[in-house]
Order: sequence, then C-alpha cells, then structure tokens
Amino acid sequence: MPELFGHTRARVAARHALITPDNHVNSSLPGIAGATAVVLVSPAMGARVAQTLLTFETGGSARIDAGESQTFGYVMDGGATVAVGAKSRRLRPGGYFYCPAGSGWSLKSPKKGTRVTLFQKKYAPLPGVRAPRPLLGDQSRVKGTPFLGDPAANLQVLLPDEPAFDMAVNVFAYQPGGHLPFVEIHIMEHGLVMLSGEGVYRLEDSWYPVRAGDAVWMAPYCAQWFVAMGKAPARYLYYKDVNRQPL
Repeated sequence: MPELFGHTRARVAARHALITPDNHVNSSLPGIAGATAVVLVSPAMGARVAQTLLTFETGGSARIDAGESQTFGYVMDGGATVAVGAKSRRLRPGGYFYCPAGSGWSLKSPKKGTRVTLFQKKYAPLPGVRAPRPLLGDQSRVKGTPFLGDPAANLQVLLPDEPAFDMAVNVFAYQPGGHLPFVEIHIMEHGLVMLSGEGVYRLEDSWYPVRAGDAVWMAPYCAQWFVAMGKAPARYLYYKDVNRQPL
C-alpha cells in the first residue's frame, strides 16, 4: 500500500533510521548530471558517513573529485562505465568501485534506470601505512563464507581487510529464517541498503519490517539484530568503519 493519510514505515530517531523508497526526495548534487540523487544518510542526522542513491537516465553522468573523502560505489541495477584514477571498467549489477581520498571518479554511458549506492566518508590516515589504492570489482567473484559457521547466513567482504582501509563494505545474504546469531552492540557505525527479499530489523528497542530498497542507519552502539522473512532469500549491502583506534 502506498503512503496513505500520512502513514509511513520510516523513522528517524536519535541513533538509528529507516528510510523507505516511498520517502525519497531528490537532491541536486554538484558533479551529477542526468540522474536523481537521494541522500539517505548524512551528518545532518548525526551520522559520520553519507549514503546516497543515484538513479541515471540514458546519457547521465557523474564526475566527482574526492578531496578528503573516499567513496565506495555499488551498481544495484543496470550498468555503466566507471573510471577511478587510471582504472576503467564497465560495471554491471554487483559491480563496485573504491575511490581513495585525494583522487576522483567518473561514471558515463549508463543504461536507463541504472542505480548506484554510494558510501562516502572522510579518510583517517594511519601513520606509516600507505593510503588505499583504487579498486574496481565484481561481487560475483568474491567468495562468501558462512557467518560464524552458519550456512543460512553468507558474508561477502568486498574491500580488502587491510590496515590501510578505514571502511569495510560487505554483502550479507540470508536464507529464509536465517538471522544474526545474537543482538550486536559495537563501536562500528552502519549504513545499509536492502538489495532483495524482506525481513525484520531490530534497532535498539524498536522492530522494523524491511524489504528491498529500504535504507537503514545505525549509530555506534546501536543494538541491532536481523532475521530474513518470507519465502525468498534476503540480501543487504552495508558499510562499517574499521581499523582505527577509538581515540
């Protein structure tokens, strides 16, 4: 049912948020042409990461100079040619890129309806460690592993688990009835988008039905738990900050 008489599944609380496709309002962003941009998570709500959904028309494009920020991009639908530094590749659904701080990235020749999720944050250098390199990848080539040995919950790690990277982006896939083994409470912040399927997310003391297209933000130490519901597997893409001292 569409949003009716002011009803919405969405909620923006002090330390977590759920935003559904029915709530989307477009923003105009520099460097983006022939596309809609929806900023789903940002410092304006108390986050330290920005999560943006881009939806391209035929002939749309993007050209972004990173500055102090780094960008991870994931193609959800369609396809486009993405260049990061000197690297360039045609990315299809499941394709992704990483652009380090101080570099830039561009997107051209998208199919109509191409959707790209971006995670952006300021990079925290680590003394004595060289900054991360640009990356172009494909989720289908990333081996998944059962999460804590549970075959109903499969985790794919898309960025290298190396000290240079202060962000991680993963894909979690659950069979119907699969769930996180316990309620997690940790220092890491999350930005998240449901890629397919449906389920229920516990965020602090609230329980939310979620489905494909929904975006979720979790602040540090937000109590969190997920279970996949329905007859089809559920998948989500999520960001977290890693590899840095708490002070």
